[in-house]
Amino acid sequence: MEKPLKKKRDSVAIYAKIAMDIANRIVNGEIPEGKRLSGRSLMSSEYGVSPETIRRAFSLLEELQVVQVFQNSGVLVHSKENAAKYIARHGNRNATRTLLVRMRELIEAHESIERELFDITKSLMDSTERFTASNPFYTFECTLSPSSPTLYKTLGELSFWQQTHATVIAIRREGSIVLSPGPDIVLEPLDVLVLVGDQATRTAVEAFIQ
Repeated sequence: MEKPLKKKRDSVAIYAKIAMDIANRIVNGEIPEGKRLSGRSLMSSEYGVSPETIRRAFSLLEELQVVQVFQNSGVLVHSKENAAKYIARHGNRNATRTLLVRMRELIEAHESIERELFDITKSLMDSTERFTASNPFYTFECTLSPSSPTLYKTLGELSFWQQTHATVIAIRREGSIVLSPGPDIVLEPLDVLVLVGDQATRTAVEAFIQ
């Protein structure tokens, strides 16, 4: 049994494709001139569509006298030459129609992907905002200028955490990274301190290293 079709253009494409297939079979000799084709019900079983779809396919072929349709007595293949003309006339049209349908499908798929990407991005932003609201700490960086009073002193000597309430989680120095620096590391000019703290600690750190 033929499945219900959602869009009219799909139904049109089915009977047009069947007509084109029959015309090709006539041209390549698989179905010779003068052959009487099986009834619509048998042809519908062969193509897996309804008898009405087969009737419409034969109607297209009859317009160019590729076949002759006889009431209640089947279909007679009339002309191989006309079958070739049918292919020449409708082949490009069907190909264009198929490309247009495929283009519409791709556009619809693209729009669907864009909508999904927008929804995912919005969800990520919402999650980030909720995380930021629930977590008052964030990561920030500060660079030691050559005139900083903290130079050539250790974090322990400076009582860095006690003075700023910021935790130094890394130091970037001359292209390398020192992770989890201990209290004995000596600060050098142009060191980039990577810190964790709240909003107030950033102001305190910047004041301290100046």
